[in-house]
Amino acid sequence: MEEWLIYKEFRFEAAHRLPNYQGKCSRLHGHSWIGRVYVRGEKLIESGSQQGMIIDYGEIEKYIEPLRDRYLDHYYLNETTGLPNPTSEAIAKWVFERLEVVGLPGLYAVEIQETCTSSARYRKSPQEKW
Repeated sequence: MEEWLIYKEFRFEAAHRLPNYQGKCSRLHGHSWIGRVYVRGEKLIESGSQQGMIIDYGEIEKYIEPLRDRYLDHYYLNETTGLPNPTSEAIAKWVFERLEVVGLPGLYAVEIQETCTSSARYRKSPQEKW
């Protein structure tokens, strides 16, 4: 069996605070966040303008854009996500669940990077290897 795993990266600027954290991240602060949406497929499109693709990257972007524009980019994540403690881990799961609800085909994982050295990746099937 063959398998492909692709990702579409997106960026947003946003503020948050971790009210339960004992340290400076409990104060209001912002990040230049990077997100990656991973899509997995076992079969490539056989004909047409998307021949040889799992899904067009532009199609993935159409699923990401409303979340980024309405809830993430230049927002206070504690308010817009409804998360009581919006860590990278929690935001990755939040994005995944919303993409799952709107039916992004082949959705596999979501990664959220809050600094150049720190990120979290969420997916539903932890028994499978990355």
